[in-house]
Amino acid sequence: MPFTIDSARGIFPETLAADLVPATIARFGQLNAEDQLALIWFAYLEMGKTITIAAPGAANMVFAEATLNQLKQMSFREQTQVMCDLANRADTPICRAYGIWSANIKLGFWYQLGQWMEQGIIAPIPEGYRLSANAAAVLQAIRGLESGQQITVLRNSVLDMGFDPNKLGSYTKVSEAVAVPKDMAERIPVAIEGVDNPTILSYMDNLNANDFDALIELFTPDGALQPPFQKPIAGKDAVYRFLREDCQNLKLIPERGVSEPAEDGYTQIKVTGKVQTPWFGAGVGMNMAWRFLLTPDNKIFFVAIDLLASPKELLNLVR
Repeated sequence: MPFTIDSARGIFPETLAADLVPATIARFGQLNAEDQLALIWFAYLEMGKTITIAAPGAANMVFAEATLNQLKQMSFREQTQVMCDLANRADTPICRAYGIWSANIKLGFWYQLGQWMEQGIIAPIPEGYRLSANAAAVLQAIRGLESGQQITVLRNSVLDMGFDPNKLGSYTKVSEAVAVPKDMAERIPVAIEGVDNPTILSYMDNLNANDFDALIELFTPDGALQPPFQKPIAGKDAVYRFLREDCQNLKLIPERGVSEPAEDGYTQIKVTGKVQTPWFGAGVGMNMAWRFLLTPDNKIFFVAIDLLASPKELLNLVR
């Protein structure tokens, strides 16, 4: 076999990902808990002027309801301590519960906290509070990012909070119910300039339809998917879990691509376009690239999803 997962990661090496995003997330992680919480709040207020955040569906918030109700009954001082505990990844019952929630539940939790801060139900940032110099620098870095990159930074920042589930031993991740696949009559097939490979088109169409059962059958048994700024997720079972838990209700808008032969009958294909998420809707499209490596029988051995450095990278298909 000419490729391993590690070697497959090197296809289309000229692809320029938005490296400022993980760098900004790392700088955020170095702030103390108070600055992290203040920065999230300031960014929430500022982004709300230009980016409309969609309210979470009621079904998605059922799993966080008990924790949110606990917080409502606490004093402002106790609420602040809980939020600091989350930022510090402390070992508390609330941090343990938060740690095993899916991404959408965590995002919904912070969305609700933001709403309640505005309503005076949750402890606000103290009047006259000023960010530290380090936190102000991180906020300025976030301001300088494109909108799709901004939401990625803020999303990943709250995802990493709470107790580390890897320290829990065995546990069951708490996630919302998987969306029902769209009926065939409701699906609008994608078209990609320069790419007509049926596996690639089916990947996009099935993901847009939440048809994860059909989607996973496009992968080889040892196939892998590499989300933005993460290590590859290897094996069909692991990829399937990721798709069901983290990829519901996405809207992929591929625009153009290029296909090239690789070693031993493999094919490498790069597609660029945009992705819209249910949290930010049509107002924010993240500039993305998908780098596929297909086997001789047209199965997906590897796909990397990259958040691009700039809109001009959407046109960067030349080797």
